[in-house]
Amino acid sequence: MTAPLRFRLIDTFRRRVLGAGVADMDLADIQAARGPHLGGNALLDWLGERVTGRPRADVVREVIEVPGAAGPLPARLHRPASPHPSRPLVLHLHGGGFVVGGPIQYDWVCGELAHGLGATVVSVDYRKAPEHPAPAAAEDAAAVCRWLLQGGGEALGAPGPMVVGGDSAGGNLSAIAAIAARDAELDGLVAQLLIYPATDLTMTSASATQLTHEPLLHRSDMEAFCDTYLAGAVAGDDPRVSPLYVASLEGLAPACVQIATCDPLRDEGRAYAEKLEAAGVRVQLTEYAHMPHGFTSTPGLTKQARRAVVELVGFARGAIEDA
Repeated sequence: MTAPLRFRLIDTFRRRVLGAGVADMDLADIQAARGPHLGGNALLDWLGERVTGRPRADVVREVIEVPGAAGPLPARLHRPASPHPSRPLVLHLHGGGFVVGGPIQYDWVCGELAHGLGATVVSVDYRKAPEHPAPAAAEDAAAVCRWLLQGGGEALGAPGPMVVGGDSAGGNLSAIAAIAARDAELDGLVAQLLIYPATDLTMTSASATQLTHEPLLHRSDMEAFCDTYLAGAVAGDDPRVSPLYVASLEGLAPACVQIATCDPLRDEGRAYAEKLEAAGVRVQLTEYAHMPHGFTSTPGLTKQARRAVVELVGFARGAIEDA
């Protein structure tokens, strides 16, 4: 089973024309990749928007700060223009291998969640490696989640139930934030949206070892991300960074887990869903055929991206209504 040719062409273009292979980046390249632009080129920015989706015009955006584990963190707020007295809250944690990426690159996804749920979405720019190696990102995710559940959400005008979610590294951090909320015995977290989550940083699953050159995430990228994030100081099976190795997953919020058949993270996402279910957590696991890693952020390339986001909204809405 292979990913569609359009994804392979995009991957080849990124790596050969833009030189976007993570393993070849120096610190300056990494920092540039955290920005909103594709190399500062207006044409590439225009093309990129058509791949990743145009922002919704009916969602208000604002840059704010939220308290992280070691100080204030920038965050991007998304909310529908129409106020709602019991507006729910979504904590969104972006992907990027704990190294690159940022909230602005997830504008389409966050806008769709805000519109679909009538929610305030807080997308956090957590600390990233190499400047801040593990477990800094995990500690920030847990700290922001606790703050929101302890009154921060109400301060942002979103007093309703809370959902946490993200893709890839953001899925990892979302799972860790949910575990931290459970351990702190905090109420109000009603759902997890785990989109092809990185749950096992040992990179030893069958898909991680066999799917080495799939579009948008090569084995060399995974190794570069993990080496940079873990920095030789934290083991890949440390439960602080790999939720698959947490001793107990009992009592966690219901989870929607999405995996893709052409993604090296496929098997660890499935394994985490199975471990959640074995712990008594309600799980909705969906496998998207022929899709590569990152597909939910490319509505311009595949209808499956919108289908996946509709599923996330439906799952979250059900959990909010049940709260």
